[in-house]
Amino acid sequence: MAVAALKRKARLKLFHATVHVTRVEEWSVEAESAEAARELLAAGAGHRNHIGECVNLEIERVDES
Repeated sequence: MAVAALKRKARLKLFHATVHVTRVEEWSVEAESAEAARELLAAGAGHRNHIGECVNLEIERVDES
């Protein structure tokens, strides 16, 4: 009977998804003032210190392969 139960187990399928993930990250940049630091960070300068945790996840699309 155990063999029959194993045979009835559903087969899993592989799915791909487009997911938008929002994270809170810690960055640092050297600047003369806080305003200058904001401008540099907004322009993509600086270094990421910590990736951070996921704060929001939104699944846009799921595709069956």
